[in-house]
Amino acid sequence: GAWFLFLPPYSPDLNPIEMAFAKLKAHLRRIGARTISALWQAVGSICDLYSPDECWNYLKHAGYVSD
Repeated sequence: GAWFLFLPPYSPDLNPIEMAFAKLKAHLRRIGARTISALWQAVGSICDLYSPDECWNYLKHAGYVSD
């Protein structure tokens, strides 16, 4: 069955997507795309940023999984 995990109203440290978005925003800033086409190229390379192990670590850090 499913279980619910109720989080405090604002808790970015308990939300794995916040960690992933932080890395994404840093990547886009580092690239410094100034045109629409350059931005789309940067967005296209996003999937290469995250490994499955890294995503698992985001979930583990937020307390959603344990070893």
